[in-house]
Amino acid sequence: MSSAAAVRPSPPPVEDHLARVFAQYPLEVVSAEGVWLRGRHGERVLDLYGGHAVAALGYGHAAWTRALAEQARACQFQTNAIPMDVRLRAAARLVRFAGLGLDTVFLVNSGAEANENALKMAFRLTQRAHVAAIEHSFHGRTAAAGAVTWGAAQKWYGFPRAPFDVSFIPRRDIAAIEGHVTEQTAAVIVEPVQGLGGAFDLGAPFLEALRRRCDRTGALLIFDEVQCGVGRTGQPFAANLYGVTPDMITCAKALGNGFPCAALLMSAKVAGGVKLDLLGTTFGGGPLACAAIEAVIDAIESEHLLERVRRVSAYIRETCIVGPVTGHQGAGFLTGLRTSRPAKEIQSELLARGILTGTSSDPHVLRLLAPYILEEQHVDLLRDALKALP
Repeated sequence: MSSAAAVRPSPPPVEDHLARVFAQYPLEVVSAEGVWLRGRHGERVLDLYGGHAVAALGYGHAAWTRALAEQARACQFQTNAIPMDVRLRAAARLVRFAGLGLDTVFLVNSGAEANENALKMAFRLTQRAHVAAIEHSFHGRTAAAGAVTWGAAQKWYGFPRAPFDVSFIPRRDIAAIEGHVTEQTAAVIVEPVQGLGGAFDLGAPFLEALRRRCDRTGALLIFDEVQCGVGRTGQPFAANLYGVTPDMITCAKALGNGFPCAALLMSAKVAGGVKLDLLGTTFGGGPLACAAIEAVIDAIESEHLLERVRRVSAYIRETCIVGPVTGHQGAGFLTGLRTSRPAKEIQSELLARGILTGTSSDPHVLRLLAPYILEEQHVDLLRDALKALP
């Protein structure tokens, strides 16, 4: 074969028919391994954003990949109307991992869907029409989840009206709780560590006060752990970290390591209200999703990743208050680095140095959502890059 014949022509450019709903980073990823992304031009980028808190095990994790391949060969999908052992195993594994006594699991597709169903259960059980949420919260872009998201009505909500009454409690304001959570309140929904709100840790005293007030008024307490759950705080859930058990927990993102899946964990009181046909889903609890859930929890436990998250996140806080970073907040690998100038500028400058980070609704918080396999040597790269910035 001649050298000319061996040269393959570049494929024609693909037409772009995607709806423009996300601003695009100046990086096109073609492959990834561990905590590293590789761009189209061969550039290697350290991923401290984790696909927006999704890639808990990093990229190319052998056991996770094998589990999905084996399940795909066995049976890639079946309706929830047909029992499957993999579905039972995933739910049982999640309950044991959480260790909170929330022993009933409804498997769904996304964090927003999990939140929708948690709110629905609260309304059904209490027969009330008000929900208290927290300022700066984000719970999803669907009708109910968007209604309890701070600022959605002014920015993107889009529906003609919210489906129920909502009020927002100022962050960490224990004195304000009583005025928002009353005998007319069906539920309080809260991210124990807010994600988009700036990796903001609401703290045990505030969460404990919410628990007490819900007990007093009969409202149900929902922890939205879509971003902070499934090991990201260095504990199975933030509920474990703070010692506060809600009536329901929603989780997604890290739960599947990139395969779309989510779950609603319910207390016995809430689960007692579940009747046939009250809840439903087509793809939630599919066998591939369940195999992903099993593989994620197995890796977290067998590779001692909770311990690593605690150790390496402490190292970030000890070493990365340098350059334009003036402080830190959050918990575990939901870390917010406070910045002396706009975080978007610093994010752009770090990406130019081969490090991908996130921002938040707080213009002075750089958000880190690293895979749990991150090591101290990777943090040193971040520290050195921050030191080099003005």
